[in-house]
Amino acid sequence: MFFPFKTLFQSLIAAALVLVLYTGCETTQDEFVGVDGDFVTGSPLPERREGVSFMGGGVNRNQFAPVYFSYNSFEVPGSEDGKIVTVAEFMKSSPNDIIVAGFTDARGTEEYNRVLGERRALAVRDALIMKGISGSRIQTVSFGEELPAASGSSESAYSQNRRAEIGLIQ
Repeated sequence: MFFPFKTLFQSLIAAALVLVLYTGCETTQDEFVGVDGDFVTGSPLPERREGVSFMGGGVNRNQFAPVYFSYNSFEVPGSEDGKIVTVAEFMKSSPNDIIVAGFTDARGTEEYNRVLGERRALAVRDALIMKGISGSRIQTVSFGEELPAASGSSESAYSQNRRAEIGLIQ
């Protein structure tokens, strides 16, 4: 069987190009915001430790009250809307940007909780956008079940850990 050299060469080039593009575009879970080696807009976050601020220097996370969520939910409850309004009003008169970090309780797998934490952070972001804040001023990150606000396996502890914290970037 006759196989022209030109066709073989073109096939090898095409295969090499596909391999380079595939490996160059491959994304692992570790490359997403909020996963090991955390990066938010290019700035590395501090090493995670229970009881230590997830934001580090340059971010004030005590400016706003946490937004709490129901079990297995990423819908901002109506009872938490006042907290969203407070942040939105502040942002309308301030040039500062914010970061919203989503957290979960310890129930569920680490991967599931990472996604749920992300959805909670994005839900708060969306609520702020609905209040007139530009999405470009809001960064999000998910920590899932890491960095619990309360230790223990009671419903009281779980309810404190199902939250989104809002930090003011200074």
